[in-house]
Amino acid sequence: MKICIVKLSAMGDIIHAMVALQFIKKALPHARIDWIVERTFADVLKNNPDIDNILPINLKSLKKKKSEIFTQYKILKTYSKNNYDIVIDAQGLLKSAIVARIIGAKVVAGFDKESVREGIASLFYDKKVSIAYDANTIDRNVTVLCEPLGIKVSSDMILKKEKFLFASSQVPNLPEIFNIFVIGSTWESRNYPKEKFVEIAEALKTKTYIVWGSEEEHKKALWMQEQSKYLHILPRGSLDELKYVISKCALLIGNDTGPTHMAWGLNVPSITIFGPTPTNRVYVTPINKVVKSKSVVNHYKLNKNDFSICDIKADEIIKIAKELNKEI
Repeated sequence: MKICIVKLSAMGDIIHAMVALQFIKKALPHARIDWIVERTFADVLKNNPDIDNILPINLKSLKKKKSEIFTQYKILKTYSKNNYDIVIDAQGLLKSAIVARIIGAKVVAGFDKESVREGIASLFYDKKVSIAYDANTIDRNVTVLCEPLGIKVSSDMILKKEKFLFASSQVPNLPEIFNIFVIGSTWESRNYPKEKFVEIAEALKTKTYIVWGSEEEHKKALWMQEQSKYLHILPRGSLDELKYVISKCALLIGNDTGPTHMAWGLNVPSITIFGPTPTNRVYVTPINKVVKSKSVVNHYKLNKNDFSICDIKADEIIKIAKELNKEI
């Protein structure tokens, strides 16, 4: 059986969908699974033994150059020659639905119109999956990928998952014990204050690397490094190298963003800090904890001006971190 998954972005969403791979392969061990993804995030998928082919595209290039649509269409038509039995759009957007239909298959599957923000996408599917839009993000991804294949996955199975992120890179000279702070995200209102990250570092007294992705985050990281002898900037590397470093850390603390979610995919202890986004984007486990501000989140209309994450006391995070350290 030839299966093609369409999940283009973003990093956290891709990670949350990847957990389904192990359940598909256990149920259909001889299936071939290919994955269409934005080129920027292809390294997240690399080295996973359950993916046969990673098929990159660059739809983001259309924002700068509209004529790129012809180049990307040709790439997709090349992928369509693989003759898939089923294409599953796990994104649920109009653009991903169009990609799925261009790839073509005996069956194209995805969310029904009540289960996604862009309900028009469902018009492109032959098989439609129903799950509440405000349901747990990981459950949604697993359901849309597994149900069209006749595979049932329980919450207990997800809680007992095997790690599914793997790195081929190695980063030398890492200490035996270290923590990681992920300080950035796509919205400023999702970022925990840098001063409170410093407070956490001072309390835990463990060498801690700061992950950064933009120049603004780098400036923030430089300031933090100057405030605490425990804080050190992690040199910017590939996503594959980042997977390796996170796999070796004792504890990751970060905002609701892709690198933070890597810890869950690697079965590494973590604390995810939430403000304007819902905590049901993740699974809480004995080693993966969440801290949420007191604001109420509307799943259907997230408030980018909700800066309540700033009100979360560092002591709340420090307490959980120390409890996790005892159990490690």
